[in-house]
Amino acid sequence: MFSCKTTKIVKVVEPTEPIKSTQLIIAANRTPNYLPLLMGKNIGLVANQTSVIFKKDNSYSHLVDSLVSLNIAVKKVYAPEHGFRGDADAGELITDGMDKKTGIPIISLYGNNKKPSPEQLKGIDLIIFDMQDVGVRFYTYISTLHYVMEACAENDIPLIVFDRPNPNAHYIDGPVLEQSYNSFVGMHPIPVVYGMTIGEYAAMINGEKWLKNELKCDLTVVPLINYSYQTFYSLPIKPSPNLPNDQAINLYPSLCFFEGTNVSVGRGTEKQFQIYGSPFLTGNYQYNFTPKPNYGAKSPVHDGKKCLGENLENHPRLTALNLDWLIEAYKSTVDKTQFFNNFFDKLAGNSTLQEQIKQDKSIEEIRDSWHDDLKSFKKIRKKYLLYD
Repeated sequence: MFSCKTTKIVKVVEPTEPIKSTQLIIAANRTPNYLPLLMGKNIGLVANQTSVIFKKDNSYSHLVDSLVSLNIAVKKVYAPEHGFRGDADAGELITDGMDKKTGIPIISLYGNNKKPSPEQLKGIDLIIFDMQDVGVRFYTYISTLHYVMEACAENDIPLIVFDRPNPNAHYIDGPVLEQSYNSFVGMHPIPVVYGMTIGEYAAMINGEKWLKNELKCDLTVVPLINYSYQTFYSLPIKPSPNLPNDQAINLYPSLCFFEGTNVSVGRGTEKQFQIYGSPFLTGNYQYNFTPKPNYGAKSPVHDGKKCLGENLENHPRLTALNLDWLIEAYKSTVDKTQFFNNFFDKLAGNSTLQEQIKQDKSIEEIRDSWHDDLKSFKKIRKKYLLYD
């Protein structure tokens, strides 16, 4: 179910036909509802490998190919981190190019060019944003969304967001980002796990006036049908090279803190974000692995070195952030001065979490320090919810 509670800051595309099925329907599949909005317009598409339309036999076609086949004038594709086809390393430079299949120009929105320039938007009447998010603050697709909304607002171009399920929507947790720690891996005062779809998140960016100079984007959301926050959604396509399956996506909010330490999260193996370990860990760890360059990790942390750690492939589904692994790894590192790096506070969204761990605060004390900010965020979040 869905409702429109945010009519001043977002327009919601309602179904034009009776909904006969209880099956989850993603926005991209609702072609009868959004095609009239696209006809006769030059379209720019913010997309990657997850931007697909599903068929009855569970196969799928890319949104670009589908729109072109329907005679929609897709003029440019804007690609986020990991590229249009989703095969680039995290942080790897993505260059402009051309889609070999359609001949449509591809413009990178990663690296130095995170926001489309007026020149890159020239001739575009409407932008569509359609990418699979994972509902975590430091996953950079929501930062790309921010910059696209800002560019659209500055250039008077309407934006349509095709909504997709959030596989981590079943809980809200973590420290809320302090604005002094604003970066591309955390732009807004939200917790690590925020429990919203990307369409709802776009509405919140508009409503909370987070765009530069408090601009508002001309925003339309095509919502999901038959979706709730407790709906388990198994992603049919990897959202990025190092999130290969449901387990990795569920563990990602907790394990990604290790990216700000000297501990590997399995990049350079086939178990990315399902294992962690380091050559510097001691203690009772029984599992080990050796990272080597592979698809999505050309230069992995601890390349060629044996890492002692833990395998979480079969760990039960998380419904809250897990800090046990991070704290235990810190305690098990002999030279603790080398454990954290400069990236950790950006991921945490503050300097407090690092200090709490160094001061041997209990997990209960750490979680209690998040309580008031989480309570405030949930009140803000509630204004922008489109589902039950």
